[in-house]
Amino acid sequence: MVDAKTLREQILKLAREYYQIGHIKKKWEPGMRIPYSARVYDADEIEALVDSSLEFWLTAGRFHEQFEKNLAEFMNQKFALAVNSGSSANLVALTALTSPLLKDTRVKQGDEVITCATSFPTTVNPIVQNGCVPVFLDAEIGTYNMDLSMLEDEIGEKTKAIMLAHTLGNPSDLDKVSAVCKKHGLFLIEDCCDAFGARWDGKIVGTFGDLATLSFYPAHHITTGEGGAVLTSKPLLKKAAMSIRDWGRDCWCKPGEADTCKMRFKWKLGDLPYGYDHKYIYSHIGYNLKITDMQAAVGVKQLEKAPKFIEARRRNHTYLLKRMREVEDYFVLPKELEKAQASWFGFALTIREDAGFSRQDIVEYLEGRGISTRMVFAGNIVRQPVYADVKSRIVGDLSGADKIMNNTFWIGVYPGLSDEQLEYMADEIIKFAKKAMK
Repeated sequence: MVDAKTLREQILKLAREYYQIGHIKKKWEPGMRIPYSARVYDADEIEALVDSSLEFWLTAGRFHEQFEKNLAEFMNQKFALAVNSGSSANLVALTALTSPLLKDTRVKQGDEVITCATSFPTTVNPIVQNGCVPVFLDAEIGTYNMDLSMLEDEIGEKTKAIMLAHTLGNPSDLDKVSAVCKKHGLFLIEDCCDAFGARWDGKIVGTFGDLATLSFYPAHHITTGEGGAVLTSKPLLKKAAMSIRDWGRDCWCKPGEADTCKMRFKWKLGDLPYGYDHKYIYSHIGYNLKITDMQAAVGVKQLEKAPKFIEARRRNHTYLLKRMREVEDYFVLPKELEKAQASWFGFALTIREDAGFSRQDIVEYLEGRGISTRMVFAGNIVRQPVYADVKSRIVGDLSGADKIMNNTFWIGVYPGLSDEQLEYMADEIIKFAKKAMK
């Protein structure tokens, strides 16, 4: 009879063999769909996923612990908390700033949080969900990040934090933002969901603020399917964030463990009786936002490939940028600030006003030739119907955000793109632009 260890080894070997047969990618030919992003994986992830499933632990376990440890090291942070999405990561991070653990410095209902009008909804939503007021600053054409020229002028008595996203993987000016936060005592959350592995002045983004967030959705730099993470090096914020992620409980025991504090039945908190089970004492309004161990197993293997993924994204972006110089009279091309080293999520183009064609024209053309396009997320987010009745403060006329909403689109640079696909995308954009020139 085969023992469990031998059988497991056979199963994992077969899983790797299955990848070679069951996950063969069809050779791309012109006209076939080119996605803006997709999963990039191999037999390593298949084997890890099967390995985890055989244990049938399901919730957070050994792979989860390893993933958080490795991710914290990669991001040069003390703590990484895996969650079930980048959106949940933003919710946990902003909500952590409202924790009673922060005492007088905590963010309260009615306080203002500065963010960018060109945004993804779940960068903004946690501000609203926590009863705070989003303050919308305009966006810059080219970097697509928050226009910092009016940042300091808009800080008042109620301003408590900045929620800063590095759009499309392109770092914002973190020297300016960090200096403003330090001067005025503001919290900073870096939404790095698009910018995993990007750097500012040689330092990885996500380490400049109090908290950082990541997304591991299949479109992002690495994937766990659904997934994300909250990162911090501040123990108090880690404690608050972990509680919010884990039902709001005061206990910090790992799943399947009990009495880590050796005081499980000796606590006296709130109006509860002395000795009430610490595993069922709640100190925050929380949720269950953890990932499964199977997702974490995939994440461990994806993280090992992250440096190559990031390098490929930069290489692909550089190729497209070089090709698009040929039609720069008709497009505003993306730009990095001097100290920025982007980890590109996509390649953005803004149609110039005198181009002779609209975004709709070129997007329909490209989509008709199998090239996937995307808007810069919600465009000018204050124009979205859901925010019509949301209390907010809008700075200026948001003309940059409006222009991005009307004139900007982006295409993919993800590591799964071949040289032939990149060449085809560039050729088609140039062909369209040159035809429109006539």
